Amino acid sequence: MRKVIGVGETVLDIIFKNEEPLSAVPGGSVYNGIISLGRAGIPAMFVSEVGNDRIGKKTIDFLEKNGVDATNVNMFPDSKSPISLAFLDDNNDADYIFYKDHPHDRLDYVCPDIQRDDIVMIGSYYSINPVIRPQVSTVLMQARNAGAIIYYDVNYRPSHANEVLKLTSNILDNFGYADIVRGSKDDFMVMYGMDTPDKVYNSEISFYCKKFIYTNGARPVELRAEKGFRKSYPIMSESTVSTIGAGDNFNAGVVYGLIRYGITREVIEAGLSEQLWDKVIECAMEFSANCCSSIKNYIDEEFGNKMKAWLLCSE
Repeated sequence: MRKVIGVGETVLDIIFKNEEPLSAVPGGSVYNGIISLGRAGIPAMFVSEVGNDRIGKKTIDFLEKNGVDATNVNMFPDSKSPISLAFLDDNNDADYIFYKDHPHDRLDYVCPDIQRDDIVMIGSYYSINPVIRPQVSTVLMQARNAGAIIYYDVNYRPSHANEVLKLTSNILDNFGYADIVRGSKDDFMVMYGMDTPDKVYNSEISFYCKKFIYTNGARPVELRAEKGFRKSYPIMSESTVSTIGAGDNFNAGVVYGLIRYGITREVIEAGLSEQLWDKVIECAMEFSANCCSSIKNYIDEEFGNKMKAWLLCSE
């Protein structure tokens, strides 16, 4: 079976409600999606780094427990693992405070074996961080040369608003490598001051990548693709316990859908039919809705087993 390679940061998410801690779970933008894909039966591996502490050990153990290859997650002896405090408001949306005590980023790894039709997931500041950009670029170049599919989640946080100009070349580089770009209204308001999918797609994305997914909280998902294809998808109505990991699991659902429905490099290049897009976006919404129904950052194991069974049926 095709595999997924995720490249991203790791962090311990400590989640608060009414100023009281509810849980502490390993997290990170791409990390959350990779855990969900592992639970859904997709062969997956993760490229990252952790601190030499109990949090780092737990982060690696959790990957392995969920069927994810953690061979390329490096533990550096003189660093501590990052921590995120997530405060849920009355709508169960999160406001974040990040703490990081790495002496410097390194991303020391052996470039994983990437085959045609595998999927590489990148996203957030980690994918554009100038310090580790050469290593990330190496993975992307290898993926492109191998004929893999590259999925880029922009996930640009307000804490980096003053760095947009400095990071623009890396962002555009990611757009150019990517076969599918997803971003939220919040991302593009911070980056470009643009608040509609058409403005973003036409002025910033379409020249580099033709397949674009735009999300905006509880509002419909907007899809733009080659040949003028456009479609809106209403969000599934579900009770929300926490929105932490909602976008990360949307990404995981897209990637799961690409594999479940046999969407290969050849199909990507030819362009997906409306029917295929409908199926992929449905998977994305199901993954996201399941994640939002709990305080965890990933799909639950029962839902994962269901997705795993569907995957086996489709082979």
